[in-house]
Amino acid sequence: MTLSMYQASVPVFQRTLTALSAILDKAAAHAAQRKIEPSVLLNTRLFPDMFALVRQVQLAADFAKGTGARLAGIEIPKFADDETTFDQLKARIAKTVDFLKTLKPAQIDGSEGRDITIPIGGQPRTFKGQPYLLHFALPNFFFHVTTAYDILRQCGVEIGKRDFIGRFDAS
Repeated sequence: MTLSMYQASVPVFQRTLTALSAILDKAAAHAAQRKIEPSVLLNTRLFPDMFALVRQVQLAADFAKGTGARLAGIEIPKFADDETTFDQLKARIAKTVDFLKTLKPAQIDGSEGRDITIPIGGQPRTFKGQPYLLHFALPNFFFHVTTAYDILRQCGVEIGKRDFIGRFDAS
């Protein structure tokens, strides 16, 4: 059985974003329990030249919706980058998952050879669909999700690999 472009993208984004949303729930509970101002966690960075938690979550959502839309050959939904609370970040994730649910396999399967042009460093860069997904989009998506996880773990939020991976479903 072959793995389709749809199977390698949309369900992966949905599952991981759902896990990230649950991680944000744990972060909010952690802040409330320890009487930590949520903005402290939301603005934490792993290193001064890295993005804060808020931006990491925004970028994870952006990679998911942008990749899905590009592979489907449709316009990318635009979301304002104005989240300042855990609830707002969870709403952004939910909007992204809702968008991904609108994508059908027929829109994405067969996009392996589709030209995808994106700006990188202000310059257009063209990929074929499969290398774009496997070597650019998925690594970037997981980088930002992992960095969000790492920021919260470093802040003492009690999360582990099972939280990152999410609910296991053998289907």
